[in-house]
Amino acid sequence: MENYEIITKLPTPCYVIDEAALVKNLEILQSVEQKTGCHVLLAQKAFSSYCIYPLIAKYISGTTASGIFEARLAHEEMKNKQIHVFSPAYKDNDFNELLEICDHIVFNSFSQWKHFRDKAKKHIDVEFGLRINPEYSEIETDIYNPCFANSRLGITLDNFEENELEGISGLHFHTMCEQGAETLERTIKVVEEKFGKYLYRMKWLNFGGGHHITKPDYHVDLLVDIINYLKKKYDLQIYIEPGEAVAIDAGFLVTTVLDLTENGMKLAIVDTSAACHMPDVLEMPYRPYIIGSEMPGVLPYTYRLGGPTCLAGDIIGDYSFNNELAVGDKLIFTDMAMYTIVKNNTFNGMPLPSIYQLKTDGSTELIKEFGYEDFKRRL
Repeated sequence: MENYEIITKLPTPCYVIDEAALVKNLEILQSVEQKTGCHVLLAQKAFSSYCIYPLIAKYISGTTASGIFEARLAHEEMKNKQIHVFSPAYKDNDFNELLEICDHIVFNSFSQWKHFRDKAKKHIDVEFGLRINPEYSEIETDIYNPCFANSRLGITLDNFEENELEGISGLHFHTMCEQGAETLERTIKVVEEKFGKYLYRMKWLNFGGGHHITKPDYHVDLLVDIINYLKKKYDLQIYIEPGEAVAIDAGFLVTTVLDLTENGMKLAIVDTSAACHMPDVLEMPYRPYIIGSEMPGVLPYTYRLGGPTCLAGDIIGDYSFNNELAVGDKLIFTDMAMYTIVKNNTFNGMPLPSIYQLKTDGSTELIKEFGYEDFKRRL
């Protein structure tokens, strides 16, 4: 990519949002809407950089929120687009505001629905749904699996109160994480087996997130077939809430080598922290790719990259390079738009990376930079 040299000249650490890559993703998502009539919603939990919202709004139907602040952000920054919200439980004051700014509000339990039902029914311009738990998921890691044993997320069939559906217009499920349409197809079969009779009473069905729609190997035609099948059989409007699929491979994190040492292997300290700036490296765990690198031992020089915090485990990973690293070298991590900016923190007083936008014409624009006051205000 000819723009690599441009972004290595930026002060570090910094995130760079790649506008051209976003547009590529958004065009795929827009094509799904056009082929099916479904509504694609940005899951803000993955990507909330609202400077890009006007661009996103040109391609898809709106956003989904996990609570009051994300809903407010969508209301303020992506105007005249749909806003859907789901939370495991709502506070009374938050719910009052959500009624004024959201199109769809999804409840996690019948007890929450009953608590807010009288107030909800007074807002005829808002539609209400229930999150179901089909007790089927192919996610192997429990922390990411909404259907693992004793999950707090969604209503199981045993707990489904079919006599309490007056005022409910849709069902929502979220059972996937970085998975393909084949997984969705198998999931839909279980959803139909358990909840199919209730779908005939609904106006809409929401597939939730976790769909890798914009990955090169994703079977988009199968997704289209699944959506059209459900629309025809149950006369449903379909919603889908990708987060990763919007922002995947659409950002970079640029870092500078600060020091080089050895302790049984070559060590490099960079001005980017896994713990602070890309938490998924430790939580998933996830190994971000560095442009020009390979797995350890593949190229002549292997380094363990670590951050500048006091956390012993603040390790980004082991990487090999064709040339020895030097203090001052710039390294570019890829796929750093999603689950980075939204999850970063200032542990150890680490400065937050600046945010830049890489325009389609190759120029860069500073969106936001942070300083000491940003750290202090969080405390």
